[in-house]
Amino acid sequence: MKKLLLCTTISIILTACGGSSNTSVTVEPSPVPTTKPKNVLFFLGDGMGITTLTAARIYGAGEDGSLTIDTFPETAFVKTFSNDAQVTDSAPSMAAYMTGVKMNNEVISMTPETKAFDEKGASYLKGTDSICPTTNGKPVTTLLEIAKSKGIATGVVTTTRVTHATPAATYSHICHRDAENTIAAQLAPAATDKGYNDKLLDGVDVVLGGGRQFFQSTSVGGKRTDGRDLIAEMKAKGYTYTSNQTELNAFTPTSTSKLLGLFNSSHMNYDLVRNGTGEPSLSEMTVKAIQTLKKNPNGMFLMVEGGRIDHALHETTAIKALQDTIAFDDAIKAAIAEIKKTDPNLENTLIVVTADHDHTLVLNGYAARTGKTTVNNPGVLGLLKNYTDGSVAKDVEGMPFGIIGFGNGENRVAGDRKNFAALTDTQVFADSYHQEAAIPVAAGSETHGGTNVFLGAMGKNADSFAGVIDNTKVFTLIRSAIDL
Repeated sequence: MKKLLLCTTISIILTACGGSSNTSVTVEPSPVPTTKPKNVLFFLGDGMGITTLTAARIYGAGEDGSLTIDTFPETAFVKTFSNDAQVTDSAPSMAAYMTGVKMNNEVISMTPETKAFDEKGASYLKGTDSICPTTNGKPVTTLLEIAKSKGIATGVVTTTRVTHATPAATYSHICHRDAENTIAAQLAPAATDKGYNDKLLDGVDVVLGGGRQFFQSTSVGGKRTDGRDLIAEMKAKGYTYTSNQTELNAFTPTSTSKLLGLFNSSHMNYDLVRNGTGEPSLSEMTVKAIQTLKKNPNGMFLMVEGGRIDHALHETTAIKALQDTIAFDDAIKAAIAEIKKTDPNLENTLIVVTADHDHTLVLNGYAARTGKTTVNNPGVLGLLKNYTDGSVAKDVEGMPFGIIGFGNGENRVAGDRKNFAALTDTQVFADSYHQEAAIPVAAGSETHGGTNVFLGAMGKNADSFAGVIDNTKVFTLIRSAIDL
């Protein structure tokens, strides 16, 4: 190949290139070398522990089926503990991926000494408009900010509010995750005295998700008490604003496009009930983001979060969590297909998929194989039936129970279960059913778990991801693999 590139004349004698002595050919001039784009696609399934991932595989494809996540050639396990807790919340765990720094629970992309709570356990913030004390820690640089500084296009896609902990950790710095008005101000290009994060330069290029209330004033039904309309401000800075699926699908990106899509006042709907809401799917948002960001010849950094997996698990409504996990997996599949249109062998693209933490969801044994869930088959969401003879399994009180349960949750029978009607497949398969839990907690308060989570990687230098690694190491490996 090197010999052939030297042959740049229009008509040459092939002897110089190893051919016969009297044969002439026409050879195109060698192309002028250009800087290769650097693409990072980072997928985060919020709360998507290994048990949830396994249950979602059975739910969507059956025990012997596969998800897109299962096809990633390089894998690792990630330790998720935070700076001050054995079990992390989403803020420091995502921030560890984005900054390489361990920080305290509730803290977003700040130095390790930053406190979210005072010595009495009270939050340092008094509401969504608050800011951190100037003496309470310092910002630490994120992967998105590094990409932006190098002229690479940047994007954030989520099914939660775009100001929620996981997306915020890519572009914001705050001592408590609940200050979502302040986080929104850090995202909206304006003067730094209005709270803008100037490390974002001209702004994150694509922002898609929920959370419109933190961009709008209380006078129009939003949560902002400063009277600002951040949507209008971002439109004035060149952003195209979309508020529903139709508008997003109609958007045609150009080389200078910036895109803001806020599709719900709060979080977007669960995928299980999304049809008919006018909201785009996570796949649609992801593909549109890639189509927009790849207009930049320098490449892209895109973070995509399947955020409502976590919320459904907190509710202990497993069917919602599993369906959102399938939607997340579909988005990964769509993203791979879209990026391969311009980088078919992923020579310039690194794709990483992982979770920030797990939950207390468990698969009870020894269940017979169920196959995938269909309208007529509850599958993994059904009652546990013995693998030996297919009979419904019974607990020590002689009562049936589901395959899926939780370590803690709101559905815990008080007293002798024999005093209540026996569970049925129809009951436990309902969209609104809350799986049983071992330890009772308040509604919606099922907790995170502290076990390692799965990581998959493919593309450029993906083989650097292996073994059991700390979540902070992921930051270093991404920077090294793609030379950010």
